[in-house]
Amino acid sequence: MKTTFKPLLLLPVLLLALAACSKKEAAQPAVATPAPAAAPAELKVAIDPTYEPFTFKTADGQPTGFDVDMANAICEQVKRKCVFVEQVWDSMIPGLTAQKYDVIISSMSITDDRMKEVDFSDKYYNTPSRIVLKKTVKFTDPASIKGKKIGVLKGSTQEAYALGELKTAGVVVNSYEAQDQVYLDLKAGRIDGTVADYLEVSGGFLSKPEGAAFALMGPELRDSKYYGYGIGVAMRKGQDALKADINTAIKTIRANGSYKAMNDKYFAKYNIDVYGE
Repeated sequence: MKTTFKPLLLLPVLLLALAACSKKEAAQPAVATPAPAAAPAELKVAIDPTYEPFTFKTADGQPTGFDVDMANAICEQVKRKCVFVEQVWDSMIPGLTAQKYDVIISSMSITDDRMKEVDFSDKYYNTPSRIVLKKTVKFTDPASIKGKKIGVLKGSTQEAYALGELKTAGVVVNSYEAQDQVYLDLKAGRIDGTVADYLEVSGGFLSKPEGAAFALMGPELRDSKYYGYGIGVAMRKGQDALKADINTAIKTIRANGSYKAMNDKYFAKYNIDVYGE
């Protein structure tokens, strides 16, 4: 004889099992969607892109050069994103103190006068300046070029030298808003020479067709009275944490091979380590 009540006995068991499963499912926490990674903080970097091969523009208008590569390497080390801000040289420090940008990485020499207004990192390169004149000019000392016209970048250490050592000897000193404007007037014959960083004038002018009639004259110019103590990253005073991070970054870049790669990229033909002594 077949019985018909066994399924009814199993029903409570099934109901209990289903209830237990429901509790387990309810107890499972919801899986959180991971938050997107925060974008790195920006570091606004002031540059004057008229100073080849340190800071200039590619054919499509992008900033490039040793300073720009150095800035990007520093940003990589400090976990920030470089945002480049173009600025006329003579307004660099006023723009920094007005908080238009965070730092200046554009071949700015560390000088006593500038350190009264802003702070600096350790140096990241140090190269001498030179006088450049027409090859037909005979130069022995500043007095030998009395009456000649020399063009210099306004607000630069080279301008300070020209005013302090050349103008006092009777040389006419004309100041320009950008170094490439100096070269335009040299090419046009409106001035007779310039005072500029040795590597900048070599790469940005003398190595080009328009510089063929000109040459380096006299000794290397390194007097700290005018030229300071090398090139550093300028920042507003009181940014001690940023300064420490940048100094650590410079040391790391020097040690890990990145600095040599950048140096060789721009200056291999000169057989020089631009970091200097």
